[in-house]
Order: sequence, then structure tokens, then C-alpha cells
Amino acid sequence: MRLYDLRYSARALAGAAGASRRPVPEAVRRSVDVHFWARADTRDRHVSTRAAIDERRERQRLRARVGVLRRLVDAPGAGVLALGAADRVDVPPARHRHGARWLA
Repeated sequence: MRLYDLRYSARALAGAAGASRRPVPEAVRRSVDVHFWARADTRDRHVSTRAAIDERRERQRLRARVGVLRRLVDAPGAGVLALGAADRVDVPPARHRHGARWLA
């Protein structure tokens, strides 16, 4: 497979800076060997199955992290919340269906 792209070379950037003008991109051709076509068969359900499993796992991780956060904040009891304890728990954002998206 051949990919064509426009890139700024170091020489073009230096020349443009010296002449006080915008740099001109140069065409770059790259060759890539592809050994796996993920979507050669459009009826293949592998991507959707993988995405569903990944989404389920991410929801479980998010639920577990938020559960830890709730237990820490609600720990003092009697209507008092320990909001300072919330800063100790890191809850990364859920990334639903992003893990298998590169196959699509």
C-alpha cells in the first residue's frame, strides 16, 4: 500500500523562516506492508463483538472506581461527607467502544 502525505521538511521550515514567508509542504510517499485486513468481510461481526466486550469491561471498571469514591466520601456517616477523600481517588474517563474502533 502506498500512502501520500504532505510534510514540512526541516530545510523548508528553515528556508521559510529566513525568507519571512510560509513554508511549502513537500509530497512524501510512504510504502506500508499490510498483513491483516480487519474489514475485508463486511458481514464479519468481530468488531462489534469486540467493541461490546470492551465497552462492558470499561463500564465495570468505571462502576468499581466510582464505588470506591462513594465509599470514601460516605465513610464518616451521620450525614457528614468527607469531600477531601474524593481527591485521593482517580477516576479516568470511560472510553466506550474506542478500543476496537481502529478495526473499523
